[in-house]
Amino acid sequence: MAKYRKLSRTSDQRRALLKNQVTALLYNGKIVTTEAKAKEVQKIAEGLIALAVKEQSNFETVTVKAKVARKDKDGKRVKEEKDGKKVTVYDEVDKEIKKDMPSRLHARRQMLKAMVPVKEVPKEAAGRKKNTKSVDMPAKLFDEIAPKYATRNGGYTRIVKIGQRKGDGAMEVLLELV
Repeated sequence: MAKYRKLSRTSDQRRALLKNQVTALLYNGKIVTTEAKAKEVQKIAEGLIALAVKEQSNFETVTVKAKVARKDKDGKRVKEEKDGKKVTVYDEVDKEIKKDMPSRLHARRQMLKAMVPVKEVPKEAAGRKKNTKSVDMPAKLFDEIAPKYATRNGGYTRIVKIGQRKGDGAMEVLLELV
């Protein structure tokens, strides 16, 4: 008995497909795919969510001093002239940051191994690189998804059969977070 489905792909193609689908599921909350792919994605996603629930509150809050550029009313950096050169003015600010404990850091790295980086593009500036933001998927798992499932023991996803696909007759399903 096999431990996983090959999905008629080479190992690197299969790994890329599963990473993309797991990321899409956790980012959007649901995906439509074939039944075989959904069962494989479900295994990986359930493991990641369980890891996030386990390590959810395993961090300490630390206050650090940070240098932040002073900005004017338009949001541009304030510059002063020193020795004939324009130099940006910095202010020292106390910032509170979350410092991961070693086990949470390991969990974060395990999550990054099973997902692809996500770029968020605002609707009004579609197609432009300027306003894109990187989404920290492990942080989303720890901060948004894990608290939802903290009291639940597994069963974080659900597969709902939609019907057969018109082209090849493959069973299509909706894989969603419960």
